[in-house]
Amino acid sequence: MNEMQPLRRWAIGTALCLTLTYGPLSSSPVYANSAPLQQALTQQISALEAQPLPIAEFYQLHDDQPAWQTTAAVEALVAALNGLETDGLVPADYRADSLLSEFQRSQAAGEAAQAAFDIQATRSLLLALDHLQRGKVNPRDVEPRWDAPRTETSYSLLRVVHAVEDRNIDNAIALARPTSSEYQQLRDALKLHYQLANLGSVPYLDAREASLRPGDEADDVVVLRQRLALWGEADLLAADSSAYPRIGVQTTSNRRAFDAPLESAVKRFQRLHLLQEDGVVGEQTRQALNTSVASRIDQLRVNLERARWIRPMQSAEPRVWVDIAGYRMHYMRPNGQHWDARVVVGSPRRETPIIHSTISHLTINPSWTIPPTIMREDVLPRVRTDIDYLARQNISVISPSGEPLVAEEIDWQRPGNVMLRQVAGAGNPLGQVVVRFPNNDMIYLHDTPARGLFQRSQRALSSGCVRVEGVAELAQLLLQDTGSHYQFNKLLSGGNDRNVNLTQRIPIALHYLTAWPNARGEVEFRPDIYHRDAVLLAALQRSA
Repeated sequence: MNEMQPLRRWAIGTALCLTLTYGPLSSSPVYANSAPLQQALTQQISALEAQPLPIAEFYQLHDDQPAWQTTAAVEALVAALNGLETDGLVPADYRADSLLSEFQRSQAAGEAAQAAFDIQATRSLLLALDHLQRGKVNPRDVEPRWDAPRTETSYSLLRVVHAVEDRNIDNAIALARPTSSEYQQLRDALKLHYQLANLGSVPYLDAREASLRPGDEADDVVVLRQRLALWGEADLLAADSSAYPRIGVQTTSNRRAFDAPLESAVKRFQRLHLLQEDGVVGEQTRQALNTSVASRIDQLRVNLERARWIRPMQSAEPRVWVDIAGYRMHYMRPNGQHWDARVVVGSPRRETPIIHSTISHLTINPSWTIPPTIMREDVLPRVRTDIDYLARQNISVISPSGEPLVAEEIDWQRPGNVMLRQVAGAGNPLGQVVVRFPNNDMIYLHDTPARGLFQRSQRALSSGCVRVEGVAELAQLLLQDTGSHYQFNKLLSGGNDRNVNLTQRIPIALHYLTAWPNARGEVEFRPDIYHRDAVLLAALQRSA
């Protein structure tokens, strides 16, 4: 079915209601006496093939009048389309680079050409609005496991028409642009990086055998200051003590010294790039510092597109969402309070997938049925060399129907259709509780006995499921916020593998974002741990 069909029906209905209630929409006086042009426009609109954009509805709401037959109107459209660059979109996809010349040619070529141009200009605007609200790229084209329907268009077409009539195309654009603070912060960061791209070249920090450390004095420290200044630490280059003799401003000669202010700047940079905040410039920090501005622009464009995809999920409350590449989980509670925690996610070999679901129940004191991939790649090699490994890990062997089997009687070179289950307890990798939600990948949130992993800055270490720091508190909040009478601490003494259903489901989404604002409003640049950015960037760069 045509994705825009509901919008067409809505727009026509709205136009009829307005006509019946208030009379016909006022037509533009510029075109009121242009009967041949209006006739050509009507004929060409009626000949349009079925398409997802509501072009015919636009003109119905505009009283079947042309909209783009003055230089001022076209210039306003071009200016608004050019402004989409800060949304990570390409203005040329909407003919921003050619509309004025096309308009001028059409004016000298008769009514048919003028009508064709008018329709093309309207198509450019509506395509831009569609991309801005829903994303240019269909998520399923680049994320094969994307499991949510594509966002529906929800802006008011009537208000778009009014903005066009007022020659305020920026207002029309604003109707479709996501309004979240995160989206605006990403846009601001992209604006800044476009400015940085015009500053000229900055030296790169050369590789070294030894890391640069606080207290070092070297020429590389001068380059370090320059790279940090490029990324926002401009104060590190202010150095004229003769101008301010009573304060400790560095002299130019001391720019080679790795002093305390420089150490603080390095730590800030590391925090915003999910690196270990030790103030030491090792290889990972050096590579992040040497990233080109163009690469950061691409990274921001990619994540602005992802932000458009997830706009409806981000507006839902209450909700749980896992920021996979940011290694954090966020819970927006029904009362508006925000609870978040560090998480461990899947390694590059066993990625945590993008998922949209609802939390249905908790499993208290869970046993762990070892998934086939982990069994095949991790457990069986150990069992084949040491059968006692199973007993030490409290792992029992069972049939598919759950009947216990004798480990010593199994041919572990060809074990066949057997299952391994680790009993509940202190050594169980699921810990005390599992938070479950339906999905096709057997992914869930869970506790872990390996709590030291949460102290690492980069935490892509699991086999796909998400380990949550403080998950017991999350479990209690979920019970409380859904009206359950259970208390989590009391449930722990109620036996193993106990499933407790939530009285109402809580939406949950797992998303992959390699640039995103943190709680301070600072945009973090995360490592692309699953190497997904390049595919999406290539799709964004293809012509619309």
